[in-house]
Amino acid sequence: MNAAGQQDWDEEVDLLIFGAGAAGMTAALVADHEKLKVLLCEKTGMVGGITSTSGGTTWVPGTKLSVEAGVPDSVDDARRFLESVVGARGGDEAREAFLQSGPQAIDELARISDVKFVAAAAHPDYVSGPGAAYGGRALVPAPFDARVLGQAFARVRPPRKEFMGLGGMMVARSDLSALLAPFASLANFRRTLAVLGRYAMDRLRYPRGTQLVMGNALAARLYYSLRKRDIEVCFDTPLVELVRENGRVTGAIVATPGGSRRIGARRGVVLATGGITRHSTLRNQLFPAGARGLSLSPLTHTGDGVDRARHIGANIEDGGDSPGLWMPCSIQRARNGHADDDSVWPHIILDRAKPGLIAVNGRGERFVNESDSYHDFVMGMLRDAQKNGATGPRVPAHLIVDAAFIHEYGLGLLMPGRSAGRIAGFERSGYLVKGNTLAELAAKLQVDAAGLARTVESYNRAAAEGKDPAFERGASPMNRFNGDARQQPNPCIRPIGAGPYYAVTVWPADLACSAGLSGNANGEVLDQAGRVIPGLFACGNDLASIFRGTYPGPGTTLGPAIVFGWRIAKHVARGGAAHETRGAQAVKACA
Repeated sequence: MNAAGQQDWDEEVDLLIFGAGAAGMTAALVADHEKLKVLLCEKTGMVGGITSTSGGTTWVPGTKLSVEAGVPDSVDDARRFLESVVGARGGDEAREAFLQSGPQAIDELARISDVKFVAAAAHPDYVSGPGAAYGGRALVPAPFDARVLGQAFARVRPPRKEFMGLGGMMVARSDLSALLAPFASLANFRRTLAVLGRYAMDRLRYPRGTQLVMGNALAARLYYSLRKRDIEVCFDTPLVELVRENGRVTGAIVATPGGSRRIGARRGVVLATGGITRHSTLRNQLFPAGARGLSLSPLTHTGDGVDRARHIGANIEDGGDSPGLWMPCSIQRARNGHADDDSVWPHIILDRAKPGLIAVNGRGERFVNESDSYHDFVMGMLRDAQKNGATGPRVPAHLIVDAAFIHEYGLGLLMPGRSAGRIAGFERSGYLVKGNTLAELAAKLQVDAAGLARTVESYNRAAAEGKDPAFERGASPMNRFNGDARQQPNPCIRPIGAGPYYAVTVWPADLACSAGLSGNANGEVLDQAGRVIPGLFACGNDLASIFRGTYPGPGTTLGPAIVFGWRIAKHVARGGAAHETRGAQAVKACA
C-alpha cells in the first residue's frame, strides 16, 4: 500500500514485529531494554515457530561461554573458517557484522533476560577447513522448568511429537541412555524413576511435560522473558499488508480476532515470520522439484513477511548454493491415511554416522558420505538425482543396515535395543523394510539388485580395513564425533554383516530456508536495485542466509536469527529508521 497522506492508526508503537520465533522475540526483548515501545504480533496462538521444534543449538563464534566451557574460540578463527566455507559467494559485510556482534548479543541476552546457553565442549563444525572448531561455537539452550509460566505454558508451541515420549515428555540427551536401559544399573533405574515421576506430576496440571530441552527450552525462555518485561504479544494476529508512506514503511494492517486494525510504527517494522518454506509459489519457483514434497516447518509458515515485502518492491535472493537447508527424513504413514498424522523422523546423528550403515539410491549405489551433516547428505541426494535425471518419487534414498546394527543403534523411529515384536511392528506398518537377503531387500525397495550387491561387496572390502576410498567417511572430526568410538580404526565404518537386512527410506525435507529477503548488515530490507526500503527490517528465515546456501555448523540458522534480531533492535534504538507518524489513537491492538 502506498499512502499519499497521513495515516489514522488504531495504535502506534516504536517497533512493530511480526513473528514470535527466536528472531522476533529477541528483537522485542532488546528493543524493550532500549526503552522502545514494542508490539509483537504472532500469526498463531503460540510462540516459538520452528525454534520450538528444532534442536535449539545456536552457532555463535567467539563468546565468553566458550572460555567457560574450556574450549576458547575466537572471532578471527571463525572468520577464516567462513572464508573457506562460503568463499566468494557474497554477503561479506553481513557475515562480518554477525561475527562482530555475536558475542555481544549472547552476553547481553544473558544479562537482561532468562535466555541462557552453555557452550558445547565437543560439537564440531560441520565442514572441515582453516579455523574450524571442535567445540565452543555451538551453544546449547539450558534446560527450562516451564512450571514458572503457569497456564501461559500452553502458549509455547510443543516440539515435534516424535521428540516426545509417553505423549508429551521431552528427554534430555544425558537421560536417554538411562531411559533406554532402565534396568542396566541402579543409577539408570533411579534416574528413570525420577524422570517418569516428574512427568507424571506434570500431567496432573499441564498438557505435557514441563521439563524442556533443545529448541523448546529456548522458545520458552524467550517467552518467559517477554512476560517478565510485560512486552505485549498479540496472538492470532497475522500481517495483512505493509503500509508505505512517501517510500517509507510506516506501519501495517493486521487481522485480529476482533477485525482488521492499523498499527503505526515510528521506528520500523520487523519481519520474522519464518521464511518461505510453505509459500506455494516461491517454493515451486525456488526449490528443486525433488525437495518440494516435505517440510519440517509449521504449517502456518506460508511466507507472509517475504510475500508482503515483495509486493512493495523488496528483492528476494535465491539462497546461493541452495534455497533450502535440508534434513533427510523417514516417514511412518498414519493408519488413518491422513498425512498430517504421519510420523516424520529427522535423521540427525543417531544412525547415519554410525558404523555399518550405508545409503543407496535407486540404482543400489552409494552417493554421499553418510556421516556428513544432514544438510550435506541431502545436497548429495539432490546432486545425485539431478545427475541421473531423477525427480519426484525417484529422489529418495534408502538407509541399509544389518540386524546387529538395528539392535545396537536402532534406525530412525526404531530406538536401539528394541524387542523383536517392536521391530515386527515397524515392518507391518511399512516403515521398516526387511529382507533375508540383499536381493530380497532390493526387490522390496525397488532398487537394482545387482547394483546393491556390488555396492555392499565394494563397501565391505574397504570397511574391513576401516577405509572408505569412495567418500572418505570418518575422515573429518565431525564424522568421527558422531560415530562410535568403540569401532576402530574408523568409528564410522564397519562391514555390513549377514542377513537379515533392514532399510528405511529417507526423503529431502527443508528445516529452514536460505532464500529470503535481501538485507544489509543492520537487517534493513533492500529493494531490487539494492537500495534500503526505509522502515523495513527482516531477520530469522525471512532474511536471506548470510552463509549463502552453505551449512557451516550446528545452529547456523538460530545463531544469525538471534544476532540479527539483536542488531536490528540496537540499530533502531540508535535512531535508525526514526520518523514521525500522526493520527495515533490510544487503542490496543490486542488484549
